[in-house]
Amino acid sequence: MLSLNNLEVVYDSVILVLKGISLEVREGEITALLGANGAGKTTTLKAISGLLHAERGEVTKGSIELNGERIDRLPPHDIVRRGIVQVFEGRRVFVNLTVEENLVVGGHTAALSVVRRGIDSAFGMFPILKERRRQQAGYLSGGEQ
Repeated sequence: MLSLNNLEVVYDSVILVLKGISLEVREGEITALLGANGAGKTTTLKAISGLLHAERGEVTKGSIELNGERIDRLPPHDIVRRGIVQVFEGRRVFVNLTVEENLVVGGHTAALSVVRRGIDSAFGMFPILKERRRQQAGYLSGGEQ
């Protein structure tokens, strides 16, 4: 389903950050990237998500394919449309929006019926969020965020 082939990433046209990264994720599998700080885990994810250019990075060798289609030259919004998104670590919520509004924003590229099912699923997994659906997200605890 997802394939990275001999990937190389360079920042600022001179700083080699990744060299020779290859991995394959088959449909239904879960894959973990493990490594020390600075090993390139986040850079690998940003390459997959198409977010390198925001930090003056680029894939200079190799390729990234999703279902046989090359995606490493696509803009991030086209990658999102294909179903790949990056969820950043930390408290990345819109603090002035409600919990429910944050969930709606997270699904902005999907049909409303799909968004509603996703929100219902999230509330099913995290019932406390359902209770706080109209509360501003900035007032949630760190774990709730």
